[in-house]
Amino acid sequence: MYDNDDLSVLAAELDLDLESPLDKLDESDSETEAPKPDPDEMLALLESPQPQQRMLAARAFCELEDARAVPHLIRLLSESCPLVRVSAAYALGRNPSSEAVEPLIAQFQKDWNGYVRKGIVWALGNSRDRRVLEPLLVALKTDIPAVRLWAASALAQMSSVGYDEIIAAIPPLIEALRRDPIAAVRSNCAWSIGQLCRELPSNVVYATAIDALIEAFAEDEEMGVREDAKLSMLKLGDPRGLQVIEELEQEGF
Repeated sequence: MYDNDDLSVLAAELDLDLESPLDKLDESDSETEAPKPDPDEMLALLESPQPQQRMLAARAFCELEDARAVPHLIRLLSESCPLVRVSAAYALGRNPSSEAVEPLIAQFQKDWNGYVRKGIVWALGNSRDRRVLEPLLVALKTDIPAVRLWAASALAQMSSVGYDEIIAAIPPLIEALRRDPIAAVRSNCAWSIGQLCRELPSNVVYATAIDALIEAFAEDEEMGVREDAKLSMLKLGDPRGLQVIEELEQEGF
């Protein structure tokens, strides 16, 4: 069994940048952005005998959307090199496919590398498929902080899957909002709860979620978590939540 440090050692040996493609996905495009890779060239490189070339090709599909790459990326999920696996996972997140869901779940359940599981969790969220709910909940409850962080935000995608999935996702998110020791995970839970509640009627699950957001806003020790809980309530426009926000701010909270 390997530690995540082994991925850094391997990257150094190959003279590669270990920065996660996931960390760049939301960055704004710059005026000097390099042209995107040629998809046909990258498709060919996905079959290269060199792991470094396969990894670079997979990373290219974090930018490119091309359904032709999906079968190759699925195969790369089971590569022995973790740099290839993590790049394939991110690329499948950019190129979601129903055919990739089961292979992603299978690899998540057995992969020893936290970087890879983090990428898989993001890809599963982007799949917007009811099959991903259970592995995302497992990740939120049991995995390392970086994976829990992305599982919390990925669960917000259940809002586009269905009512039953929303109802199933909210209680574990509330539990993590209250109990997770990592503030960033709690913040992501607050955000996801707000996203999911937008799709709910005013029922008992909705009311319980608002209670949890109010509790986090009033009691969490981290300012960032309190702010995210407040923002979720403001976006929902829930009268009870807005009243609590107003009362606490009037008291100088």
